[in-house]
Amino acid sequence: MCGRYASSRGPEDLADVFGIDVGVPGAGAETGASGREPEESLAPDYNVAPTKEVYAVLDRPLKDADSPRPVRQLRRLTWGLVPSWAKTPEGGARMINARAETVHEKPAYRRAFAARRCILPADGYYEWVTGEQEREREVEGRRKRPRKQPYFVLPADGSVFAMAGLYEFWRDRTLPDDHPRAWWVTCSVITTEAERTPLAVAPAEGPRSLADIHPRMPLMLTPDRWDAWLDPSRTDPAELRELLAPPPPGLMRAYPVSTAVSNVRNNGPELLKELEAPEEGTLF
Repeated sequence: MCGRYASSRGPEDLADVFGIDVGVPGAGAETGASGREPEESLAPDYNVAPTKEVYAVLDRPLKDADSPRPVRQLRRLTWGLVPSWAKTPEGGARMINARAETVHEKPAYRRAFAARRCILPADGYYEWVTGEQEREREVEGRRKRPRKQPYFVLPADGSVFAMAGLYEFWRDRTLPDDHPRAWWVTCSVITTEAERTPLAVAPAEGPRSLADIHPRMPLMLTPDRWDAWLDPSRTDPAELRELLAPPPPGLMRAYPVSTAVSNVRNNGPELLKELEAPEEGTLF
């Protein structure tokens, strides 16, 4: 976890929610960290998978600006972090998640954790439910749990699911400086232990808590933490780790959705439709 999520909000909506100054198409002639005009909007994506481009909110000074003041920007990043020291970008698809418990010390993430934090906006995320013994084996790292009945998890009030994330720059030394793919900007979702408290809204039958669905969940940042998390001047690992505390319990809901989401080629709002009952049998 997190391996799939939905992101249907457009840049204008995200600009209103997060107070974004730069990077919204059609918002004016501002240029961003790359010195280019705002990028074209991403289409709504109801089945975001690793290696896709995703929206990220970040605070960073503008390139060639007179002021070093960080500016809140909306950027398109590739999901799957490639460390700056990597020889090739091939491993990015495996680095879609960073564990909150170890992000400050893992070589692939610790520099980004100290200086390049972002928020990855989502409608919610998907997770697949299976039996209790399978989950225990996954926690122990002994077996990859097979996916069965998918559930969609989202804020109960319908607000943006603000996932804590990291981003990193990687230079492709095989390309010239002016090549559009000379620099890669990639990202990763930070995960934490899933809540064991009851869901704010639980399905009629099935899991009663997020931990019943999966032992991990994306770290959701409540609005009171956004500014501190995005502030690049905060670099002390001990202080930053305090921001990794789980959100208050009782903010989430979950419901079963069609197994069509299990195929990454399927994409559309119908994937978010709530089912009256699970399509696949589980221990629930």
